[in-house]
Amino acid sequence: MDKTDKSTLRYRHKAGTVWAAGAGGFALFAMSVFFDHASVSAAPIRPAPVIRALTEKPIYIAVGDYARPPMGWVQFCSEHAEDCRGGPTAPRDVRLTAPSWTHLVEINDYVNETIKPATDLDVYGKVEYWTYPGERGDCEDYVLLKRKLLLDAGWPREALLITVVRDQRDEGHAVLTVRTDHGEFILDNQVADILPWHETGYRFVKRQSQSDPNRWVALGDNRPQTPVTSSDHRP
Repeated sequence: MDKTDKSTLRYRHKAGTVWAAGAGGFALFAMSVFFDHASVSAAPIRPAPVIRALTEKPIYIAVGDYARPPMGWVQFCSEHAEDCRGGPTAPRDVRLTAPSWTHLVEINDYVNETIKPATDLDVYGKVEYWTYPGERGDCEDYVLLKRKLLLDAGWPREALLITVVRDQRDEGHAVLTVRTDHGEFILDNQVADILPWHETGYRFVKRQSQSDPNRWVALGDNRPQTPVTSSDHRP
């Protein structure tokens, strides 16, 4: 049994959710844990973030008008139509609890630790290609797998939003936004911790609409602006 197999079995024991590595990618096993179920591990993971997440006043991203879906999403849906079925639904947020936070962290950690980063050009010979990853993948592949695992574990589709951002180097990047009753949190393959969106340092561009995964909306920044003074600059 290789290292990946041991990792997947350990995760199955902890959370009742597993993707087992195979030659063609990942095979989904039966799920038994839902996001608000008492059987989720009661052991706290990173207690400071969960306490802060449950006590701070939530801040939500400003949502704008219609935006063009990424071509990668269109291509993904042409190959995985069953995972893109939607249609209008009522927006729904996750009720964030300590167990659901633990479950979220476990899935985020599992995918980040299991998939090795690689560009689409290196893996598929294409500049942009969205799909579920095998052993390696680009940022959007991490996002698609996290979203799939959470959906199959019972998390509502309306709260799991694929999001396009510009990172600190002003490069395009994909993350998963989880919208909760305590604000919006970002699952990211470049950062280990799950952060509130406004602490990522990213510029948010667009994401899936809560009401329809195939409709995308532009994003703005509704945070209060703090004037920059000379003392705010580091040498």
